[in-house]
Amino acid sequence: MSLDIRVETAAAERLYGVCDYYDAESLLTEDERRVLGRLRDFLDREAKPLLADYWERGEFPAELARPLIDLDLMEPAELTVHGSARGIYQGFRIFELARTDASLATWYTAQAGLFRTAIRVGASQEQQREWMPRIIDFSLKGVFSLTEPESGSDIAGGLSTTALRDPEGNGDTWILNGAKRWIGGASTADVLAVFARDVADGQVKAFLVDRKAAGVTLEKIHRKTSLRMMQNAHITLEGVRVPESMRLHNVNSFKDVAAMLKAMRSDVAWIATGIQAGAFEAALRYVRERQQFGRPLGSFQLVQEKLARMLGNLTASLSLVVRLTEQQARGIYRDQDSALAKMQSCLAMRETVALARELAGGNGITLESDVARFHADAEAVYSYEGTHEINALIVGRALTGESAFAR
Repeated sequence: MSLDIRVETAAAERLYGVCDYYDAESLLTEDERRVLGRLRDFLDREAKPLLADYWERGEFPAELARPLIDLDLMEPAELTVHGSARGIYQGFRIFELARTDASLATWYTAQAGLFRTAIRVGASQEQQREWMPRIIDFSLKGVFSLTEPESGSDIAGGLSTTALRDPEGNGDTWILNGAKRWIGGASTADVLAVFARDVADGQVKAFLVDRKAAGVTLEKIHRKTSLRMMQNAHITLEGVRVPESMRLHNVNSFKDVAAMLKAMRSDVAWIATGIQAGAFEAALRYVRERQQFGRPLGSFQLVQEKLARMLGNLTASLSLVVRLTEQQARGIYRDQDSALAKMQSCLAMRETVALARELAGGNGITLESDVARFHADAEAVYSYEGTHEINALIVGRALTGESAFAR
């Protein structure tokens, strides 16, 4: 057996095969691979057949939510005998979801990443003991509500939603006013983790707001061309009353919010990498099956060059997020590290999905090949959790010691 055949056979036996060219999967334990294999089986059998129709209608496949929750992926019993599930497993969980569909990955990480991180970083120990088990089993569903209609990249200074201690009470109630936008999954959440500026001291605070509380209005954002299955909401808060017990007691400035974003950006980098894997696999499948000029499309030189570039982007991105995850597992969380991973993986993602669309030709703009879905959804991922430019400036600040952000 030649070396090339041996390598190809070994890759085929792995869970991620050729899209994990340098075998990062070898860092996973057998138990972790087994859990991810269950997820793969569910996504292939139950999710994939539904995706094109739901994407075209702009609706989320609600029938997948409970079965996906029941897979017990956040803290699987077999992976938590000696503590929490490892970061590398959590990364590959995101990767597996995103290589199937970006909206599914975004929906799941809204709970397992954004909301859980808000509680882990922002809640007191007492609050965590009460809420964290319910977050893990999804009996308390929440979303991270930071972005506003007029503030995205400048949210640190531009956040305008206000929080005022009720002047007629004894200090145990807050009144929230303002608006949030682009909040994915808000319509099915139990609570909204709302960030607001304290009128008294001008500092950012955070509150868990009952989605059905008086004064809370949710509107679905229509006419999206990306992440069409993900239900994003515009939220209006008018005189919403929140008890002090529902304030996240460890959030007392935007620095505390920034501590959350360090972890969240790494999740988005994993999503961007998973999207590349899905687009690469779809394109590779297409060029192997498609015949042109009496030959398989994959036999042409220019096609093979594009495939090699896509694999290079994917391999570099996967190496980047794996190394970042290993650092974070050792307790190293730096703004510039997660910003670099998010920036670079999303840049590579944009080229990779564009090349996939090119390889599929005219069929690359239809949903049948899967390529079009990855191509469109990548645009949303490119922008959220910090645009390319914002993440680049975070890295640049670390390199030079000078902040280039607008003052």
